[in-house]
Amino acid sequence: MSDTFDTTSRGRAIAGVLTAVLVFAVLAAVVFWVRSGDSDATPTAAAATRSAAPVDPLTVEPEVTAGTGTLEKLTIKELIPGTGPVVTAGQTITVNYKLVSYTTGDVIDSSWATKAPFSTRIGTGELIKGWDQGIPGQKVGSRIQLDVPQDLAYGPQRGDLRFVVDILDAK
Repeated sequence: MSDTFDTTSRGRAIAGVLTAVLVFAVLAAVVFWVRSGDSDATPTAAAATRSAAPVDPLTVEPEVTAGTGTLEKLTIKELIPGTGPVVTAGQTITVNYKLVSYTTGDVIDSSWATKAPFSTRIGTGELIKGWDQGIPGQKVGSRIQLDVPQDLAYGPQRGDLRFVVDILDAK
């Protein structure tokens, strides 16, 4: 009778160990399956986080409206303050810009339309005087509005002009 008891006890012990191993394996499989499901959800969560992040305003084309009256002098209005270095004469700037007729608001030219920022030297007489006078002293990262009288622009044939300029870089 003691042999029977020992065999039965031994069988139960082995069955208990096998059951514990099987339970562990099932739990490990469930954990692995749940974690692999999380990795599928991660891009969605990341995308949701990205879409909730603030949009850089200099990546959005500005709406530019007409002015009123006539311009007597160059007017510079900071629409979005920049936090980069100050632009100095002689540097090469990279900008996005939109140019409209000051009196009608009709778009005349825009780097947004070509989807390519414009690079040029500033403050060296290569551009209209309104840009050479209005952009140096501004900070990289700024969006500015330049209201340029005709004598600092292209003359009476184009009249007074309004530019909105995003200063992207200066070197």
